[in-house]
Amino acid sequence: MNHIVTVQDAVTAFESWLEPTAAELDAIELEMPLILADVDLLDAQITALDRVPSELDTRRIRRARRRVLAARRELSNLSATVTVPGGAA
Repeated sequence: MNHIVTVQDAVTAFESWLEPTAAELDAIELEMPLILADVDLLDAQITALDRVPSELDTRRIRRARRRVLAARRELSNLSATVTVPGGAA
């Protein structure tokens, strides 16, 4: 008779030490406006990929780029004054 045994590493692949720390989650939350602005820019660029960009597409991409730059500026100004504990991001 052969016994069927599960592989412990495969069953418990997501241990608690693999989860992001509180400091890493705080860093992600701090960068969230930039991440969302980047997503908006990518969305505008993807929309204009399969056709000739109209004036509206061009304006949408230009506004999205400005939002990305503004979010980067805000994040860099904020990160110059705030230190995230734990050495994350």
